[in-house]
Amino acid sequence: MNITNERMCIPTLNTEDVLQAIKAVVRIDEEWIPTAENTSLYIRPFIIATDPFLGVRPSNSYLFMIILSPVGAYYKEGINPVSIWVEEEYVRAVRGGVGYAKTGGNYAASLKAQMAAKAMGYTQVLWLDGMERKYIEEVGTMNVFFKINGEVITPSLEGSILPGVTRNSTIALLKDWGYTVVERKISIDELYEAYDAGQLEEVFGTGTAAVISPVGSLNYRGNCITVNNNKIGDLSQKLYDTTTGIQTGRLEDKYGWIVKVD
Repeated sequence: MNITNERMCIPTLNTEDVLQAIKAVVRIDEEWIPTAENTSLYIRPFIIATDPFLGVRPSNSYLFMIILSPVGAYYKEGINPVSIWVEEEYVRAVRGGVGYAKTGGNYAASLKAQMAAKAMGYTQVLWLDGMERKYIEEVGTMNVFFKINGEVITPSLEGSILPGVTRNSTIALLKDWGYTVVERKISIDELYEAYDAGQLEEVFGTGTAAVISPVGSLNYRGNCITVNNNKIGDLSQKLYDTTTGIQTGRLEDKYGWIVKVD
C-alpha cells in the first residue's frame, strides 16, 4: 500500500497502525468469517481522496477504509484450471507508469480486453508488455508462473507488473522445496516453443483472492494450447495446499506470515 501511496502522491501510512485497524475490524465482524471449505474472509484496505475540489492535483485529505466480505473461490472454476486469452491489441501498463501500483486505473485499463475475452469464453487475459507486445507480464488478477523443463520462471519486476505478496510467498516456498526459480523476461514465443518441445509442464497464477490458480489453456493469435491435459499439476496443487494450509493454521507457519487476531 505504501509503495502505491508514494507513486500516487498519497501520504504513506504507519504499517503497525494499519495492522491494528485490520485486527480491530476483524474482531468486530468475526461472525462473518465463513467456515466452509475453500472460503475465507476477504479483507480490502483502501484509500480515496476526499477534497471537495475539481481539478488535477494531489488531494489534501484522504480517507483510509477497510471493507470485509465472506468469499468463496475467486474463479467459478475454483481450483480447476482456467482458460486464458493472450491479449495483443490492448495494453494494461508500461514501464514508468502505474502498473506496479495497486490503483483503480489499472483495473479500468483492463476492462475492454477482459470483456472481449469473456465473450469468447475465456476466464482471464494474459497481458504482454506495452512496448513490444512480446514479453509476458501478468494475468489480469494474478502474477503468472511457468514450469518449463523442471525450472520455474516468472516475469521479472520491470515496473509494469504488481509485486504481489502471494507471488513473493510462492517464490519462497519453491526455493525451500529445492526448485530453481528464475525471475526474468519471457516472451510469448518462447512459451509456445517450450510447449512445442514438450517442455511446458505447468502454468499457474498467484494472487490474494485466487491464491493459486492453474491455467489449463492459452490462446495466442488463434493458436490454442492445452497445458497438462487441462488438469491441475502436482506443483500447483502442492502450492495451493501449502499456502491455504498456512493461512488456515493447518500447517506450521515457519515464515512469520500469519498474524493472529485474538
